[in-house]
Amino acid sequence: MKDSNPSTEPIGQNLIKLISNLCFSVFVFSVLIITVIAITYQPPDPWLESAPALTKLFTESENATFQNDNSILKTGEDLTLGKAESPASGPVGFSITEEVIEKTEERIANLTPKSDSGCDESRVLNCSDPRVLLAVEKFNLRVFKSIVFLDYQTPLNGSKEEECDVSWRFRNKKEKSWRKYRDFRRFRFGVGENCTYKVVHAGGWHSGINARRSRSRISNATKGRPSSPKIAPPVQDEEINDTIPSLGSEMNFRKGKYLYYSRGGDYCKGMNHYLWSLLCGLGEAMYLNRTFVMDLNMCLAATYNPSNKDEEGKDFRYYFDFEHLKEVASIVEEDVFLRGWKKWDRSHKRKLPVRKVVSHKMTPMQLKKDKNTVIWRQFDAPEPENYWYRVCEGQAANYIQRPWHAIWKSKRLMNIVSEISGNLDWDFDAVHVVRGEKAQNKELWPHLNSDTSPEAILAKLKEIIQPWRNLYIATNEPFYNYFDKLRSQYKVHLLDDYKELWGNKSEWYNETMILNNGRPVEFDGYMRVEVDTEVLYRAKTRVETFYNLTKDCKDGINTC
Repeated sequence: MKDSNPSTEPIGQNLIKLISNLCFSVFVFSVLIITVIAITYQPPDPWLESAPALTKLFTESENATFQNDNSILKTGEDLTLGKAESPASGPVGFSITEEVIEKTEERIANLTPKSDSGCDESRVLNCSDPRVLLAVEKFNLRVFKSIVFLDYQTPLNGSKEEECDVSWRFRNKKEKSWRKYRDFRRFRFGVGENCTYKVVHAGGWHSGINARRSRSRISNATKGRPSSPKIAPPVQDEEINDTIPSLGSEMNFRKGKYLYYSRGGDYCKGMNHYLWSLLCGLGEAMYLNRTFVMDLNMCLAATYNPSNKDEEGKDFRYYFDFEHLKEVASIVEEDVFLRGWKKWDRSHKRKLPVRKVVSHKMTPMQLKKDKNTVIWRQFDAPEPENYWYRVCEGQAANYIQRPWHAIWKSKRLMNIVSEISGNLDWDFDAVHVVRGEKAQNKELWPHLNSDTSPEAILAKLKEIIQPWRNLYIATNEPFYNYFDKLRSQYKVHLLDDYKELWGNKSEWYNETMILNNGRPVEFDGYMRVEVDTEVLYRAKTRVETFYNLTKDCKDGINTC
């Protein structure tokens, strides 16, 4: 018995040691895995991380229904804003709500003397009476459910004694930016309960021309003309400031740190490609804590042009909000930067310190500690090695965040969107009809042509949309009368019904001419798609081609 004990003890101890070692190995291995994940994990870009994610974004963006047709994608003003992205000034969260109206009502009631003599319904309407504005605020909240009302101006007299013209600023609930739009309408009033005022009739979009803007700002061209409650002259958006900033003094220029991208293979590519590359450059500049040198000259790809040719000489500000970009990113316009650089080199013996980078394989991480004034990335290699976005591939994708919040659509184009939606009183439905080359390609889309025929569309819409609703049709179908059969059941509206909004008497026309050195700007294919898509996005009911009208796959056979 004594001899057996020593022989059994080592076996038990060895078993315990084996189990301990095994557990410890598992623990160490787990720690190692967690450490690797912690080091390499990058919080997901709200938009993209990989090529599949890019494809998914371009095809599933909620307000970009022309995807993969070289159309538009969701941009920064469609994202929910975080605290860090709140505007620097103004009560961003303030709006005219029922609670605000109730408090105003109580305050007015306390200030109004009581009278036992009843209401005098024959009294002259005083438009500056706060009860008039209160009636308008109540009416607007009840009627325009999709609008956030931000502030009102004091009502002004209309054309008749019982009318007042009222102006306000607003935004659509589906647009998350803090940009403000303006409407002014003519209201007719009657006497309601407890001697209050009530709206008995409201005019249409921009009908209250006396509240359009202060008289001191009305141009000489409009003076002396008879006013019309139905047609208002163009309204200049005085909040737009997309002027190009200067660099300041030579010393300020020298103290700066710049990231300069030479033009690469992205030029004249589709707009989605352009944005993907531009935001790579902006993201690298932010990572390196440098000012990005921005070329505002763009080339619009042939797919957006009736001529089917690339068109140079386009300005970034035609399509995107340069003012917002200036506010959220450190940028300098290319011509301004090159003039400053040339001036410095001409007036100083010591040239500006520059580091030229000839390959996208030089990563942003390798440039992080570079002290040169200018890091100049040159993209001279053949395609696709000369695409800007190659800088943000591979390991760099874990460090560079594309600042999608910096890109908003042009306020001038969004004003057109608001004009169209406002003319429809923000109460309309929409159908998106993809035709064009896809409808003719029976190999990839065998049923698309027949499924988007007027008869087929009408039959489908009858199941979804009530008759005689306002129906906006967003489409690439070039023939205006193609949808005439739908007019038997709906009030049909197409983008071309609103040509005056970009015609030669419009504010858009005048403003873009200034940007283009006095030369008229064409309302091109991308602008049309941008406006069409955004109006579609604001509809109460949306009918999609590849989800409602046809069973064909969006990207061709067997891609569903």
